[in-house]
Amino acid sequence: MDLDTARQELEEFIPHVKNISDSSIKKMAGRDLMRFKEFKKQGMAIKFGRFTQKENKQIQKNVEEFLSLTGIDSAEKLLFTSRYPEDKDTIHRLKMEHNFCEKISEGIPRPWRLIYYRARKMFDPHNYKGRYSKDEKEKLKKYQALHGNNWMKISELMSRSNLSVAMKYSEIKSAINYGPWTKEETQKLMNAVKEVMRRRLKTENPSSLSSLEQSNTDLWIDREQLNQPLPWTEIETKVGSRYWRQCKQKWNSVLTNKLTRGQQLYRGINGLRAKINLIKRLYETKAEDASEVNWDELSNAIGDVSRAYVQSKFYKLKVSFVPLWKRRTFSEIIDYLYEKKLPELEEQL
Repeated sequence: MDLDTARQELEEFIPHVKNISDSSIKKMAGRDLMRFKEFKKQGMAIKFGRFTQKENKQIQKNVEEFLSLTGIDSAEKLLFTSRYPEDKDTIHRLKMEHNFCEKISEGIPRPWRLIYYRARKMFDPHNYKGRYSKDEKEKLKKYQALHGNNWMKISELMSRSNLSVAMKYSEIKSAINYGPWTKEETQKLMNAVKEVMRRRLKTENPSSLSSLEQSNTDLWIDREQLNQPLPWTEIETKVGSRYWRQCKQKWNSVLTNKLTRGQQLYRGINGLRAKINLIKRLYETKAEDASEVNWDELSNAIGDVSRAYVQSKFYKLKVSFVPLWKRRTFSEIIDYLYEKKLPELEEQL
């Protein structure tokens, strides 16, 4: 299958497929496309976001069954084969012979890559070691100076997971400021995001770049566009004094303030907009249960409010507008709001 065809077919299951690299598309065409089509036949949507307890149990079951099938004696050897160089060739051969990719993702309607990363997180004995001591932080800086961003190598030296050492280094690599943001820092953040967006627009829609260039610092902001994933580690580097998570949280706050223009977010017309946005974003999660929704991320996307506030708004929506809501599943409630109530709200707006 050629690249364009693969991308087109995957788009049915992954709306943001245009943002995925060509090499990842090729891998997904081989590992995921047939799985996705089979799940569609079963009436199951492809999911993203947090893994449910049921999915975690399925991953555990899949890993245990594969270990039993192959005789590999631990999940760590299976999922972190590089830590066992003397067994590496044998393990790779067993993975090939027994269809590791297919077996590990059985029964879980998600991209294989996400399932694999989740399994590694669940079974990595180095992943839950608590806070870094001062000595560990110094070692991390020393190892990074010696090995660069070879996090696999550094994780072995420190007995921490790859993700853990990479994220911790992101926090400590420079003099990070934990106090209130200064005007200069905020402006650096705005400039960094604008530069990223200019590059994205130039790639995806060159004609829209002229309006961006001519606009002032407020008018170029587009909520739907800027709530797409941004390269936060790159933005962190440009800001210099904050690590990426701080940049992301501050940007959510900046975005909300710019878009509301100082108006109250949940009254009048803005209240209608908030309800519309909440329904759309809940629908986009494709969650089967409320426990699958990342309410913190959702509250950041809706506005600078708490997760409890967003949850209470959702409760009022379902109680007020969804007939017999107590008898419906979470996904049925969301579908009803999206299909029946959303058009009414948009007409009112």
